Amino acid sequence: MTNNAIRFRPAAPADAAAIRDIVRSAYARWVPVIGREPLPMRADYDKAVAEHPFDLAIEEGRVVGMIETMLADDHLWIENVCVAPEAQGRGIGRLLLDRAEDKARDGGRNELRLLTNGAFEANVFLYKRHGYTIDREEPFMGGTTVYMSKKLTR
Repeated sequence: MTNNAIRFRPAAPADAAAIRDIVRSAYARWVPVIGREPLPMRADYDKAVAEHPFDLAIEEGRVVGMIETMLADDHLWIENVCVAPEAQGRGIGRLLLDRAEDKARDGGRNELRLLTNGAFEANVFLYKRHGYTIDREEPFMGGTTVYMSKKLTR
């Protein structure tokens, strides 16, 4: 299936369970890498959906990806982005990151920021491939948090 089968819509409170399920399945691969559940697997998505914008990637009526963002004073913060394991490798993550760039521009921001676990090397590589740079690294829970950003051109 190709990306043109993907549609996007904002999340509603009723989507919290589907978001929780996709996050848990997408992040499960990292549990053996870091020896614990990554923090997004423990988040309260009922609360998050009520407080932050989420954009959902929908394919054949099913949520296959999501991105949670927050507009800050001088940038757009990407709190979480993930794609269902069975839908990975098809460009859905790139499409979600593109949506974040559009939201940043629409909000008058020319920078996006996010963080990831340094042990998630595939994620760091993905973000770098999409124009993000590493701003700093900090120790966290026995590992390293990697802070990244991307400047946008108008």
